[in-house]
Amino acid sequence: MSESVQGVGSSGGQVPDDLVVLAEETALEARTFLAAARGVAGGASPETAIPLLLLAVSQVLVTGARLGAIMDVVPFERFEPDLGSQEDVDDIRDGLAALLRGIDEYVDVVDPLLRGDVVSGSLSGDIADVASDLMHGLRHHAEGAVSEALWWWQFSYLATWGSRAASALRVLQSLLAHIRLDADEDAIAQAQFEALHADEQQG
Repeated sequence: MSESVQGVGSSGGQVPDDLVVLAEETALEARTFLAAARGVAGGASPETAIPLLLLAVSQVLVTGARLGAIMDVVPFERFEPDLGSQEDVDDIRDGLAALLRGIDEYVDVVDPLLRGDVVSGSLSGDIADVASDLMHGLRHHAEGAVSEALWWWQFSYLATWGSRAASALRVLQSLLAHIRLDADEDAIAQAQFEALHADEQQG
């Protein structure tokens, strides 16, 4: 991205209205993702963990795509303000690792365009990394540093959390496909039979 938008940092100035709106929407989506990730990691509904994570990751990737599509956001502050301690996402990482034991790890490609190196990835690690980057931006946003928040969300989307979320999405979709399509044919036929007769009885 060669063009840039001069935003405003915590020390004052004016942020364009469209960026203020984008920051508010991004903050809302970030909080929604964090709530979903923590809910699943906490064991709220283990039977629907995969589809819930699939929805959460899909939605936050739409938010990231919007950030990636706009011009570079340049924060008012030349250097990022020190926000203190790092974001704590161990509850998400550990909770998901326990919940997804046996299906957490997967084979990943470092860079499909430049390098074909194959490495090991994990859903719990991916989702925790996305959560950490989103939380960091939320801390800027909570301080009223709109341009810093947008800059961080945009930069980290392109550098880290976008690729982590994209990898997680592919794995989650693959898991859901295996769950739905690899089911026993007799069990599927029985479920369809019961559903058909349930509809007839209701009719």
